[in-house]
Amino acid sequence: MTSQMLCKARKYEEIAEKVIKKEERPAFHFSPRTGWMNDPNGFSYYKGKYHMFYQYYPYDTRWNSMHWGHAVSDDLLHWEYVPAALAPDENYDKEGCFSGSAIALPDGRQLLIYTGVARKAQEDGTDCEIQTQCIAVGDGTNYEKYENNPVLDEKHIPEGSSKVDFRDPKVWKKEDGSFACVVGNRPADGSGQILLYSSLDGFKWEFVSVLAENRNRFGKMWECPDFFELDGKYILLVSPQYMQGKGLEYHNGNGTVCFVGDLDKSTNTFKEESNHAIDYGIDFYAPQTVIAPDGRRIMIGWMQNWDTVGFYSPEKKWFGQMSLPREISVKNGRLYQWPIRELEELREEKVVYHDVTVEGTMKLEGIKGRKIDLELELSAGEDSYKKFMLQFAQNEEHYTSVCFWPQESLLEIDRKFSGASKDTVHERKCQVNSYNGKLEMRVILDQYSVEVFVNHGEQVLSATLYTDPAAEGITFLTEGKVKMNVIKYDLQE
Repeated sequence: MTSQMLCKARKYEEIAEKVIKKEERPAFHFSPRTGWMNDPNGFSYYKGKYHMFYQYYPYDTRWNSMHWGHAVSDDLLHWEYVPAALAPDENYDKEGCFSGSAIALPDGRQLLIYTGVARKAQEDGTDCEIQTQCIAVGDGTNYEKYENNPVLDEKHIPEGSSKVDFRDPKVWKKEDGSFACVVGNRPADGSGQILLYSSLDGFKWEFVSVLAENRNRFGKMWECPDFFELDGKYILLVSPQYMQGKGLEYHNGNGTVCFVGDLDKSTNTFKEESNHAIDYGIDFYAPQTVIAPDGRRIMIGWMQNWDTVGFYSPEKKWFGQMSLPREISVKNGRLYQWPIRELEELREEKVVYHDVTVEGTMKLEGIKGRKIDLELELSAGEDSYKKFMLQFAQNEEHYTSVCFWPQESLLEIDRKFSGASKDTVHERKCQVNSYNGKLEMRVILDQYSVEVFVNHGEQVLSATLYTDPAAEGITFLTEGKVKMNVIKYDLQE
């Protein structure tokens, strides 16, 4: 039975979306039906469709009482909104239905597992928020919350662990047909840890182990974990809060980490071998993955940064967008990411330049746009060069840039001149692999965002843009001579 709160949200979103024009949204990046959006939730494939649930407050473009929005897609690029799936309408989740995941049950229903937040009185007379894991079951459109919620609470966490920071379950089906999930938590030292749980049916859950421990190395609380096997390695994705930079890694405050390693199946503990940021840009958080019907593992993240969520226009009726869905693989101990191949089906109006020599400032006929797929290959000319800059989303006043210094093998994304309402987090640098000034980049622009894929997906830099979409100029600038190959495609909606 649909609650009054959920009915209200569904009626509101149906009316509110009608005032948002198609051209006011990204063309092929997911954005909320209306209002506020953050983490992707329940990213899944069910009944022949991809499902995207998301942290959602339909009534305003600011974070508030979390619902779950819902949309479906055939290709992960074009989405159909369906009614909101969850509202905070029970005692155990009345402060919010926080992040979680989804999976198909053997009987054909879809199970949602999420974090319910409620305030509870404590023994000392105070009250505080308590986080528990809850489930709802449905048919792909309507969902009923389980009568025995919550299914995981303080009785299921290690002694001394936080009841306040216990959230974001990610569920998967094991080879034997049983279920497992990981949940983010904080141990007694205030750091982060990932807890592993198992279930025979998806409804009754048991604690298995502390899968991984932060030990105050990478920020504090580890949010939004995902854990899976890929290309012979086990991958743990987490989004730590309060990160401190290490060299050119982990500078986003609330950032992302990919751990590559192995699973000790005798103890159910993860053995780390290497770590690195998932995204080296400004805006990327809380990624979640799904296995496509053809076996690809595809990742999507919230293309936003908690330090810059105040950059919104009050007249805009939506806030937040997801990254491009990315096909992921593991090579040489790193997570490689590449735009899903379905994006190539949107390409049209190909423009090609071979062996162009850039010295100083140059524009190229036909190289412009805000919905484009741009491939660049850089190399030194007769002599080495000191700097290459690509400016885009450009008009007479504003632009965003990607800058490469070959001698230091440094790449920077910079949007401080993009027209944001205040000067704050606008630049990020990362070390890239290059030799003799050679670098390959694929730059995807979509109205309000840019994603830069470096060296066939070895690294990615993502950022949201604040410049008027009519600003579509592109300029190349160098110190020294750069040889350049360019392929540009317009991307149709």
